[in-house]
Amino acid sequence: MRVGKFEVDHMALLLVFVPVSIVLEWVHADPVWIFAASALAIVPLAGQMGKATEYLAEHLGSGLGGLLNASFGNAAELIIGFFALRAGLIDVVKASITGSIIGNILLVLGASVVVGGLKHETQYFNRTAAGLGVTLAALSAIALVVPAIFHLVVQGHPEPHERELSLEIALVLFVTYILSLVFTLRTHRHLYVGESSEETDEALGVGAWSMRKSLLILLVATALVAWMSELLVGAVEHAAHDLGMTNVFIGVILVAIVGNAAEHSTAVMMAAKNHMDLAMNIAIGSSIQIALFVAPLLVFAGHVMGQPMDLVFSTFEVVAVAIAVAAVVLIAMDGESNWMEGVNLLAVYVILAIAFYFLP
Repeated sequence: MRVGKFEVDHMALLLVFVPVSIVLEWVHADPVWIFAASALAIVPLAGQMGKATEYLAEHLGSGLGGLLNASFGNAAELIIGFFALRAGLIDVVKASITGSIIGNILLVLGASVVVGGLKHETQYFNRTAAGLGVTLAALSAIALVVPAIFHLVVQGHPEPHERELSLEIALVLFVTYILSLVFTLRTHRHLYVGESSEETDEALGVGAWSMRKSLLILLVATALVAWMSELLVGAVEHAAHDLGMTNVFIGVILVAIVGNAAEHSTAVMMAAKNHMDLAMNIAIGSSIQIALFVAPLLVFAGHVMGQPMDLVFSTFEVVAVAIAVAAVVLIAMDGESNWMEGVNLLAVYVILAIAFYFLP
């Protein structure tokens, strides 16, 4: 997760919600206020985690640094998912996975394409790299479709083996993710290295923190994200009821946006500076991390914790991911973009969000 200087400085103002969340929990305030405050607190903390990770990556070099970015790029989402899983809110975990996938490739990429397109009539990006990203995103859709179809076929069977199927699919996804890292960091890394510029370095804040400071901030921010996530998860059911929303809508839209907010702003800023390759890499790459790295880890963690989670998502969640992937394929296939294509992606996201809101 990459976070620019401009966004972090503004988002840092939201750090006030860390103590606010703690006080609200201590006085047993209304769960809606606890949910809102902890959600707002996670946004800047996730940004600090991303910034610290970026600086550590610069100190460690391209190999280990790239691996660090790949591993911790969606740490906030993983932590939120872990606490929701521990609380038995498996529907919220699945919904947040769905929401992160469609949010990154529709909301983040859509906003990036619109903002970039308004400043630059046509923007260009590496079609091969984008093509691989879209292919891996399609794999995530397949990984959701197969268990869903399997669930329909084996309904009523005394031994459906759905958990075993999900565990083995999760293993396939995880191995595929590892191999994709080999592709992007070793054998074909030239496809993912854009033209260096002082503007990009300044925006990403490259080299500004020492390794010790980066590590300290990463550890502190991670601990606080874990604390805020526990408060968020503890209030989510009551908040959903009081706000008239379902747990699925909370997970797909609100929790997913909270976990990715810092990354969203960076992708948009990079597109505005005409670094469309980087914006595409942030948006699509984050979806891939969620589907091929975070989701399998949560499946593995669920089995270890005694809260086994399968990959049988609801029909609408599966359809939503498939629609999102199909939409981004149309944008990425020609290696160029304009602002109207971004509008189309945002329109698809809004339509899906409305449908999730009214979903029983």
